[in-house]
Amino acid sequence: MRCQDPRQCGQKLIRRQPLKPRKEPVIFLSRHLNIFHLVVLGVGSTLGVGVYIVVGEVALFVAGPAIIVSFLVAALCSVLSGLCYAEFGTRIKWTSSAYRYSYISLGELWAFIAGWNLILSYVFATASVSKAWSYTFDGLIGNHISQALQRAFSQYMPDYLAWYPDFIALAVVLLLTGALVLGARESLLITRVFTGINVLVLIFIILSGFFKGDLHNWKLTEQDYTSITPGSGGISSLGPLGFGGFVPFGLDGILRGAAICFYALVGFDAIVTKEEEALNPRRSIPWSILITIFICFLAYSGVSAALTLMVPYYLIHPESPLPQAFLYIGWDIARYVVAVTTLCALTSRLQSIFFPIPQVIRDMASDGLLFRGLASVFAHTRTPIVAIMSSGNIAGLLALLFKFSDLVDLMSIGNLLVYSLVSFSVLVLRYQPEQTLSKKEEIDISKPEASPSEPVPEARTSRILKTLWFPTSTIPTLKSGQIVYGCTSLLVLLLTILSVILAQWPSQVFSGDPGLTTVAVLLLLLITGVTVIIWRQPKDPAPEYFKVPALPVLPLVSIFVNIYLMMLMTPRTWTQFGIWNAIGFLIYFGYGIRHSLEENDEQQPPASTSQTLDKNTPSPESS
Repeated sequence: MRCQDPRQCGQKLIRRQPLKPRKEPVIFLSRHLNIFHLVVLGVGSTLGVGVYIVVGEVALFVAGPAIIVSFLVAALCSVLSGLCYAEFGTRIKWTSSAYRYSYISLGELWAFIAGWNLILSYVFATASVSKAWSYTFDGLIGNHISQALQRAFSQYMPDYLAWYPDFIALAVVLLLTGALVLGARESLLITRVFTGINVLVLIFIILSGFFKGDLHNWKLTEQDYTSITPGSGGISSLGPLGFGGFVPFGLDGILRGAAICFYALVGFDAIVTKEEEALNPRRSIPWSILITIFICFLAYSGVSAALTLMVPYYLIHPESPLPQAFLYIGWDIARYVVAVTTLCALTSRLQSIFFPIPQVIRDMASDGLLFRGLASVFAHTRTPIVAIMSSGNIAGLLALLFKFSDLVDLMSIGNLLVYSLVSFSVLVLRYQPEQTLSKKEEIDISKPEASPSEPVPEARTSRILKTLWFPTSTIPTLKSGQIVYGCTSLLVLLLTILSVILAQWPSQVFSGDPGLTTVAVLLLLLITGVTVIIWRQPKDPAPEYFKVPALPVLPLVSIFVNIYLMMLMTPRTWTQFGIWNAIGFLIYFGYGIRHSLEENDEQQPPASTSQTLDKNTPSPESS
């Protein structure tokens, strides 16, 4: 069905799913998971490639020893997003998907953006973890494979791709894809065992760093750099090595490092998927998320401190930082122990990341936003085989050809966007009236109301302004919900402009540049005014679920911080991110907008996808 006019197209873009589950068999699960169980799940889903590889990349090229502060900033951002996830997880009990959250509260276009970028996050995360697995394995056997491949292929590889094709990473992804096609399921026992081993080894690394570390490595000066062998870079001006001290790359390095370190803290949302099995989810879900983020922050910051104390940050090995650090201090045996443990942790992390990808694709295809063939299920193994094969092939190709740093950056920016949409959804949905209307009624009342009794424009304007500041109802209405939706959309635009200014010209703004400072102040005033308008609107009074505190400020702060960190990404990352989303928009406007289930209420998902998959199918946010 084609759009007949711009108004009709606009209605299609914001059509929403009702706040109720789709028809499927009711399965009652026993509530047996306490806070400890949920924290174990969250830590197991979060600790992974970030602690073993990303710490080296960020410390060497971006933040230096101040990577500890970068992880603190990233953890605070994750807390804000985690609280928003907790509200959705306890309010909308039948789903844990950011895609579905956005569909319910924001509309179809935003849901597609959330789902498409969830796919980006999971696919690029799978590729990056498999590449980290390859680096670790290659380092364990003396880097012979990478050296041979680099000699053979480096001259043929363009600058925007990796130095050599990583066939080991490709093989790892293909093996995982094959296992999933054959009906493999994520093993909670393996996750728990590897989590325990992981934590013990990280404690060993942290203690080793404090015993063998040297505080002088946090106080490096220009004289220390002059002792570097010629050709290693930055002898007098220091160049890419920074400017010495604990913060060699300045505040800009800390914030850019936080944007990348955000990648390492993704995974706490796995806790939300267990709402139906959690004891007192209103309390246990938010507390488990907060404790998980705190434990992971301690682990990441502790390992970062140990690494930068053991080795001067400019000598950190980017592809195998921890094993090479133990080699640097002369602990050869510990090097092999850490390398083997790293392989185990990365293997466990791979299954938790890759398993949800087909479920996200299946959900979007079942709703008609992606090609319906992607939702087809192989009857023998009850797996969405087309979704698995397509996502596995894409992840394998990315792991084969792309640089590890590019994969990490794209995964981070994708998750920052998704988390922003979750915060946006929480803010909008809290101010919406109870969704009890039928589709026809919803469309009819969404049209502008005629008001023949007020033909004078001045009177109408006065009435609108009065409604903004003094709502006539104490409970959410359709009109107050529309006000909040519009004001929140305006705030996102204003926060984006402010983030661009602060990210690109921070020194000019804070030094009092007349133009930029004036623009920043005006933006802050507008943001404050619009926030007050939202605050004045009636909120949903239902008390039965966890609610984000300090509404609307906390979700807006979460959105601002996430957007600001996105603006700190490199132009290269934004170009690649833009290409990915351009492909997505071509699919949506060429296919999805005409085939969406919300276009026709009578259409239903294919029986093979809605009926044959059991409750054990992994949730799309279980990484």
